[in-house]
Amino acid sequence: MRCTRRSAGRLALGMLGGIVGAGQARPAETDRPSGRTFYYSGPVSDHFDGERFFNPQRRAEPRGLADVLRWRLTGDRQSWPYPYPSPFAGARPPRPAQGGLRAIMVGHATFLLQIGGLSILTDPVWSERASPFSTVGPRRHNPPGIAFADLPRIDAVLISHNHYDHLDLPTIERLWRRDRPLIVAPLGNDAIIRARDPAIAVTTLDWGERTVLGPGVTARAVPAQHWSARTLNDRNHALWAGFVLTAPGRTVYFAGDTGLGDGRIFRAVAARHRHIDLALLPIGAYEPRWFMADQHMNPDDAVQAFRLLGARQALGFHWGTFQLTDEGVEQPALDLSRALARRAVPNDRFLVARPGQSWVG
Repeated sequence: MRCTRRSAGRLALGMLGGIVGAGQARPAETDRPSGRTFYYSGPVSDHFDGERFFNPQRRAEPRGLADVLRWRLTGDRQSWPYPYPSPFAGARPPRPAQGGLRAIMVGHATFLLQIGGLSILTDPVWSERASPFSTVGPRRHNPPGIAFADLPRIDAVLISHNHYDHLDLPTIERLWRRDRPLIVAPLGNDAIIRARDPAIAVTTLDWGERTVLGPGVTARAVPAQHWSARTLNDRNHALWAGFVLTAPGRTVYFAGDTGLGDGRIFRAVAARHRHIDLALLPIGAYEPRWFMADQHMNPDDAVQAFRLLGARQALGFHWGTFQLTDEGVEQPALDLSRALARRAVPNDRFLVARPGQSWVG
């Protein structure tokens, strides 16, 4: 890869807001709580020191701008085709059934989950870029698998953390104005959302806490190995999490963004939830490993997590929509196939989800 210092700077800016660990640029005023960067105050815990959140397994700070520049100057970034269309694009979801379970991939980390008669979105992003800016930052290589206008009424929104490819304020605002969904996010993220629009109501959870989404349907926040930031001075001031959704006879695990770590976060979920019907696991944005391993699983990590969870089915996400890291657009799918074969897991139990693709269980 040929990369000048000027182009390296532009590329670093393209990874804005802590998407994968780059130095953060300051977003617009509407995307920042006025006069404060401490989004949360509360008691010290095993993952909060009174000022910042941290991973109990590894308290090291995320990599900084010097590491980003080293990566951009020495990495082997593969070219992605533009566009990279999905054969399943243009899904039109049906109304949710009371006893059914359906997952439709929208793109990146966005799923429409229909469970217990509710329609729930994970990390909804319908914007063209995962960035605070309209002309800089990772751009979509495919449109959302469901057009915004084709969404059913959304009952709840789950937000795993505040990186721009997961917390998209324009989309949150559109959903709020249209449907007034219950918005659930880890501690501190409410301040970021309400800085955009103070009228938006947000329910916040610490790890281990749960909330009711609808009759018989609950969401519990569970640990993830990741971090948070949207500006230069707010690193780890908001929490990150995965979620476990439960409805009568149904359980879904959404990992959000996470590294594998020593596997304890997945063992803990499995110990509490013996019968997981569907695990949504990230499989992309993992190269180079020296930079990404602590915060993003690669496909082999994801297969290990799947086995630790003991889930019936897995869908792989966090790939193919926004180019965040060095691997080629098809590499996660290829690497997942190899990992499944190496670990003796049938291919049909862990599918690579593409925008618009639907899974019913």
